[in-house]
Amino acid sequence: MIEIKGLTKIYKTPGQEIKVLDNVNLYIKKGEIFGIIGLSGAGKSTLVRCINMLEKPTSGQIIVDGQDITALNSRELRAARQKIGMIFQHFNLLSSRTVFNNVMFPLEIAGVPRREADRRVKELLKLVGLADKAEVYPGQLSGGQKQRVGIARALANDPKVLLSDEATSALDPQTTRSILGLLKDINRRLNLTILLITHDMNVIKEICDRVAVIHNSKIVEVGDVLEIFSNPRTPISRNFINTVMNRDIPEELLYRSKQLGASMTAKLIRVTFIGESAEEPVITSMIKKYNVKANILYGNIDRIKGKPFGNLTLELLGEPALVDKAVNYLKNLDLEVEVLNGD
Repeated sequence: MIEIKGLTKIYKTPGQEIKVLDNVNLYIKKGEIFGIIGLSGAGKSTLVRCINMLEKPTSGQIIVDGQDITALNSRELRAARQKIGMIFQHFNLLSSRTVFNNVMFPLEIAGVPRREADRRVKELLKLVGLADKAEVYPGQLSGGQKQRVGIARALANDPKVLLSDEATSALDPQTTRSILGLLKDINRRLNLTILLITHDMNVIKEICDRVAVIHNSKIVEVGDVLEIFSNPRTPISRNFINTVMNRDIPEELLYRSKQLGASMTAKLIRVTFIGESAEEPVITSMIKKYNVKANILYGNIDRIKGKPFGNLTLELLGEPALVDKAVNYLKNLDLEVEVLNGD
């Protein structure tokens, strides 16, 4: 649905050039919820503004539903933008218009006949749960309700793509969950492709099918959300995951095995459980089979895209040969096992 090829954006200032996006390449499938996560200043908001051509790329192509929007003239671009909905961080509602008329606004611009537009607005307000707020003004709404109006407005012209730029960052956690639930419902009902920009890994975990990590203007990692959580390949990805689940090991534990003598060893391992394996007693079976001790340092079980996902950090104590056999036993169960202290 969205294909980005060699996208580069450079801002020119007196005496210097600032490269905000550097040769970005992405492919987003029809009907998926795709997340882009990055720190402030990484280039993620510029990327989403290039996709709807609010920012003109310096070079590269952006193809939406088979149409290269970077090659369109002004008239063609206005028509193409009607099929790209946009949700903003700070809602951008018109305070002088009611909820109904805020959602009506893009339909007026598009020249949709009044009767058809009225019907469309009523359908959308029902979809986002605000049918009873049609005649209310934005100043009388909560933050979550304002964002629901913003979502309804973004859907007014029946877009094929919905872009969300930090749409939940101004909301409290409970309201964020409700907005994410609404976006998942819209995605399911309308088979709508959603591109979601965020700096919050919890948002990625809750809603996205795949994710791209952007850092210093470049895409450094792309993958299925479960894949990124279970096996992050870059330091910035690991840092984001640490905001959701702690994966750091206290330094004093890394050298514990050196204090136990030749006949005993202590090996630190991190075991990642995905799907059914997260609910099976594999650690208990390992302990019984190889007569090793296992100290659980920390761990958690969560759900990502409806699948159980767990991380468990263990210290295995015992004879070196038996500890090695215990680690291999876990690896042979197709679990993701990482040895953390190199012994």
